[in-house]
Parts: sequence; C-alpha cells; structure tokens
Amino acid sequence: MNDICFTPARKLAELLAKRKLSAVEVMRAFIAQIERVNPKVNAIVTFLPEQALKAAKDLDRKKQKPLLAGLPIAYKDLVATKGIRTTQGSKVYEKAVPEQNHAIVDRLSAAGAITLGKTNTPEFGAGSQTFNAVFGATRNPYDLSKTCGGSSGGGAVAVACGMLPFADGSDLAASLRNPGNYCNVVGLRPTPGRVPNWPAVNAWDTLSVLGPMARTVSDAAFLLSAMAGPDPRAPTAISEPGEIFRKNLNRKFSKTRIAWSRDLGGLPVEPAVTEVLEKQKSIFKKLGCLIEDAEPDFSGATEAFETLRGVGFAAKLGPVMRDHRNKLKGTVIWNVEQGQKLSGEQIARAESLRSALFHRMRAFLERYEFLVCPVNQLPPFPVEVEWPREIAGAAMTNYLDWMKSCYYITITSHPAISVPAGFTKEDLPVGIQIVGRYRDDLGVLQLAHAFEQASEAWKHRPPVAQ
Repeated sequence: MNDICFTPARKLAELLAKRKLSAVEVMRAFIAQIERVNPKVNAIVTFLPEQALKAAKDLDRKKQKPLLAGLPIAYKDLVATKGIRTTQGSKVYEKAVPEQNHAIVDRLSAAGAITLGKTNTPEFGAGSQTFNAVFGATRNPYDLSKTCGGSSGGGAVAVACGMLPFADGSDLAASLRNPGNYCNVVGLRPTPGRVPNWPAVNAWDTLSVLGPMARTVSDAAFLLSAMAGPDPRAPTAISEPGEIFRKNLNRKFSKTRIAWSRDLGGLPVEPAVTEVLEKQKSIFKKLGCLIEDAEPDFSGATEAFETLRGVGFAAKLGPVMRDHRNKLKGTVIWNVEQGQKLSGEQIARAESLRSALFHRMRAFLERYEFLVCPVNQLPPFPVEVEWPREIAGAAMTNYLDWMKSCYYITITSHPAISVPAGFTKEDLPVGIQIVGRYRDDLGVLQLAHAFEQASEAWKHRPPVAQ
C-alpha cells in the first residue's frame, strides 16, 4: 500500500492505463494512508472514501482511460466542488455546499482524476499559516509542533505524506511556494492566466493564480498539463494548451546565466535558511550554469502588492465583512479595511509601480535566464504562532511582511517554483525558489527538474508517513 502511495503520479497513471493496477487498488491504498496519517496532521478536512471508491469501480469497467484516470485528488477548500462542502476555512461558510464546480474541478474530473475530499486552508486563504476556526491547524509532517505554511498547506502536507499523488493550490502572496518549501514538496506559481480561474469575483485578476503541487517537478508538470489551457469564461487565460507540459523536462544548462540572490536586495533572512541554500550553488555549477550574485530592483514592491491585495480583499470580502464581521479573523478584517481606505490615486500609483516592476524583471531576465533566491526567509515556526513577528532581528509590521521573498516575485507576474533544497540542523525543510522569464513556465520546470535530480532532497520522507 505504501509503495503505491509514494509511486510518482506519472508512473501510477501509466500502470493504471496498462491495467497493471486497478483504480480500486490505487484508491484503497490512498484511503488507507489517509486513515493512518491524517489524524496526526489534519491535512484533509472533508473525506469521501465511499464516493471515491464507487468512482474507481466505475472507471475500472471502462475501456478508455483519460490522462489522470484513477488518480485521487482532494481540492483546496477554497475551490468550489458541486455537492461537496466548501467552507473556505470560514465559519461564515461552514455548511456551504456549492451548486457548481470550479473550472479546474471539471477539467481534472474530465481528465479522469477522482475526487477524494478537500484539503485545509486558512480562513479565505489569508496568511501563509494553515489554521481556521472550522477545522483547526494543519501540522508540519517533519515536526508536528511546527506550521506547514500556507495557504495551500493541507495540499502540501497531504502530498508530502503520500495521502495524495499531487494537489491543486492557489498563490496570491506565497500560497503554493511557501507550503511547498515548508513540506519538502514542489509548489509551482505559474504565469498568471496559465490555469483559468472561473468563477471569480474579478475575472481580470492576475495577482492570484492556480497551480500544482507534487513530490517531484515531473509530477507537478504532469498535473499542470491537465490544469492549464484556455477557457472562454476566463478572459486572462493563456491560449497555449496544457499538453506542452507533458514534454520531457530533460535539458542541458551549459552556460545558462543565473542570477543568485541571497536576500532579494536586503530582506532579513535567518542564517539557518542561508546556510542550506548557499550549499546549493555547487549544484547549479555542476549543471554548467554561469552564476552571478544579482537581483533586480524591487523598489515599490511592498506598496504595489499591499495596495492591490487590499483592493482584492475589499472587492471579494467587503460584503462578507459587512454581514459577518464577528465571524472573521482579525487579519482578514485588517486587510479588507486596508482596501476600503484606498483612494483612486493610491490604486493608480500601485498599478504604475507594478508595471515598472514587471519591466525591471523582464529586462533583468534578458541578461539572465533565471533568478534563484530563497522561498521563505525563516524555517517553519511553532504552529501556535499566527505569523512571525521577527526575522533575523528585524520586526515584521503586519501578517504579510514575512512573505516578501515570495510576494516580491508575485508582483512581477513571472513564474516561480519552490523545489526541495535541503534541511536545517533541526531537520526542517528548506526550499529554493527559481524564477523564470514571463510565460516561460516550461523553462522554470526544466531547471527545477535538473536541480531536483541532482540534489535529491525530495527523497527524504516525513517521519509520520514512514
């Protein structure tokens, strides 16, 4: 059973297609792993074993097998699933059952993935620490006293523990990369529009994106191949088909120019993180890369990000706060109110700053093909702490501050991935962030794959899943 649960998703799909494994065998293995491990970590918050087994039995009777046929998935609890409770981690929607699916649920279901449940997320996905008043906290599988990050924390933990072969997630500030980093799995923030988002309060939003999580880069690309592609209901969707991500990820990187940034221009970074990452320079050199210490100018990133995030919170959650303020956590209220206070001039300035940041990153990556930098500025912290108040002696002024190493990249709209890179002396995971040229998601995956195969940090499984 454990062998099935830790078999790469691509390999599982191949075994299922060749009928060397049945969908029922695979589903039973993952159900057993969830029943054994999930009580320790609280990653899967809605569990549908009977429904999933029935779907697996139906699939085994069919001759034609689509791409993901028989592979289980549990969707982030922000994603609408028809007929399945979707709480958004909020007491407001504790009993909500959507009447329609999100686009990615329909898309992955059509590709043969079988819904096994929902994964935990912070309230409305706000904050890179996965806890809420409905289901409680999700714990780091490498140290149950620590946070798993967030907001796609439930998915990251489920994948790390072999409870799922892969998972969906979303990323506004850091929500795919941060938990990927903290759980020793891969989290890809694709270029905005790569994965269509429907329904959405703001169909034109490109700050938040959907993307894949997996134990390997190859499996993340495999899931992305089924998630990506155009959708007429999503006006920002990229027209390229998802099939491009099924290509072989092997590529030679001789003389590829890489910018190496220890702190993205002066952000506080804990020595434990730097110590792990500095050792990885040698891997890129062995791949043939030409490395220079450099980063683009991130001036204005905080103002642009906090302003535009506030606008999004005011649009999406303003009406919720008006009617249910007493059911919202303080950081969500703060973020909505920040958005409601903004003037037209402030919003216009933020858009201009964002445009300038995009062009500075674009020009920077004309000289270098990739930027390599930290994902998180500190290792996983105690699960009881809502957000860290200090990093390397520097005070954090709000619940977003500690995510700057991710949201500096978010605001440029360039694709970025978190890949397992090693462990601290306390055996806590540390990931490395690879940023690529605009819309070169495939290039990011290729370099991440090469690094992953050389480092092999991803092979270190969490103790609770052994």
